[in-house]
Amino acid sequence: MTRITHWIDGRPWSGTSARTAPVHDPATGAMTAEVDLADLTVVDQAVESATAAASAWRRASLTQRSRVLFAFRHLLAEHAEEVAAAITAEHGKVLSDALGEVTRGLEVVEFACGLGHLLKGGHSEGVSTGVDVHSVRQALGVVAVISPFNVPAMVPLWFVPVAIAAGNAVVLKPSEKDPSASLVMARLWKEAGLPDGVLTVLHGDKEAVDGLLTHPGVSAVSFVGSTPIARYVYETGTAHGKRVQALGGAKNHMLVLPDADLDLVADAAVNAGFGSAGERCMAISALVAVGDVADRLVPRIVERMSALRTGDGRRGCDMGPLVTAQHRDKVAGYVAAGVEAGADLVVDGRLVEPDGDPNGFWLGPTLFDKVEPEMSIYTDEIFGPVLSIVRVDSFDEGLALINANPYGNGTAIFTHDGGAARRFETEVEVGMVGINVPIPVPMAYYSFGGWKSSLFGDSHAHGAEGFHFFTRGKVVTTRWPDPSHGGVDLGFPTHS
Repeated sequence: MTRITHWIDGRPWSGTSARTAPVHDPATGAMTAEVDLADLTVVDQAVESATAAASAWRRASLTQRSRVLFAFRHLLAEHAEEVAAAITAEHGKVLSDALGEVTRGLEVVEFACGLGHLLKGGHSEGVSTGVDVHSVRQALGVVAVISPFNVPAMVPLWFVPVAIAAGNAVVLKPSEKDPSASLVMARLWKEAGLPDGVLTVLHGDKEAVDGLLTHPGVSAVSFVGSTPIARYVYETGTAHGKRVQALGGAKNHMLVLPDADLDLVADAAVNAGFGSAGERCMAISALVAVGDVADRLVPRIVERMSALRTGDGRRGCDMGPLVTAQHRDKVAGYVAAGVEAGADLVVDGRLVEPDGDPNGFWLGPTLFDKVEPEMSIYTDEIFGPVLSIVRVDSFDEGLALINANPYGNGTAIFTHDGGAARRFETEVEVGMVGINVPIPVPMAYYSFGGWKSSLFGDSHAHGAEGFHFFTRGKVVTTRWPDPSHGGVDLGFPTHS
C-alpha cells in the first residue's frame, strides 16, 4: 500500500504517524494509498519549520522571489499533465477537467509573478516642512491554506503563490481525500528554487485544522469548503487572533429570460451543472426559468444529457464519478428526497450505466423540473450532478428568488435584453455575476469570492485583495533636519 506523507523542510516527512486515512480511486472504488494524518506534535513541527524559513524569505529581494515564481510557473506548465493525472486518480474528474483546473491555477501564478508592482507602496514628499511619508506592505510570517477536495490543485494555486510572493511561509493542508497533487506541486516549488520550509504540506483531518487555527505561530488562514465549516474556521481562527478568509458554499442560479438563445442556454446548463460531476462551488444547480422557458428548454437539456458519457476519467468520458462512496450515497439521497417532495424527475442519474468499473462511485447527470423553493434539492448545496429547474412568472420574481437565498457566490443571467442584464448586474446580491456566461470565475487579476453565507471575512481570493490579505501595511513618516535646525519645543506637534 502506497504511503502518502507530509512535506516538511523541503522533503517527505520521515516520522511515523499513529493515524492514517484511506485514499481511493473513485473510478474503481479501490483503496490505492494511505495518507498520514498529523497530530498536534506534527502541526508544531510543521509550523516551527515554516517559522524558521519565513524569517529569511521575507528578507529575500523582490527579484529573488520573482525568479522563483517564474521558475515555478515554467515547471508547473511543463508538468501540468502529471498534476492532472494525480487529480483524476484520487478525485475522479475527467483528465480534461483536471487539466483545465491546473490551467486556471497557472493564471494566478502568472499574476503573482508581477509581485514587484503589486507590493509597491506610496510616497508623499513634503507633507509638512521637511517631512515625507511613505507606505510599505510587509509579509505576515507563517500563513495556513486549508484546501477542499473538489479542486486539489486550483485552490492551493489561488493562495500559495500569492502568499509566497508576498514573503510569507505557507503551511498547506490539502484534503485527505486527494492529497497527491499538492505533493507534486511542492516538489516543483523546490525545483524552482524555493528555500526549504517556505512551503510545507501537512496532511490531516479536523485535528490538524484545529491545530493550525489555534497555533500561536500562524498569523493568517485561507480556507475553502462548505459553509458550516467555513463559519467554524472563521470564528475559531479570529477568536485566536488570526486574519481569516473563509470561502463557503453556494447555491448558484442561472436566470433564463424568454428572449434568450435556448440552445446556448442548454449547452451552458449542462456544462455548468455537470462538469466535475457537479462538485464545483461555481456549479449551476438551480436554473430559474421565466414564463414558458422551461417547456421549451427541458427537451434541449435532455437531448444533451443523453449524449453524455459517464465513466472513468482516463477513458475520454464526459463526466467521472463522485469523490467517495459516502458522498455518492448522500447525493443519491437528495435525488430520492426530491422525488418524495413531488418534483418532476426528468432524468434519473441513479440509473446510469458507467463506462468504468462497477465498483466506482457512480451517479449520472440528474435533472429535476418543477422544483419548489422549500424542497431540500433547492435549499441545500447538493454538490453533485443534480440540476433543478425552478419556474417563475417574471424577471422580478426570479431576481427576488435569487436574492432571498442565503448564499451569494455566483450567478448568471441569459438574455439578449441589455437593460434587463444591466438591472440584474446592479441589483443581484451575489459576488460573481455572469451575463450569458454560466461559470463567472474571475481572471486572476480580479478577486474570487461571494457574498452572504458564501464568504466569511472581508478579503476575496487572489487579485489585489489576495496580496493585501497576505501582507500588512506600514506607514513611515520621515524628517531629516538640515544642519541649522535646533531648539526645544514642547507644544503639540502640528503640520506647517
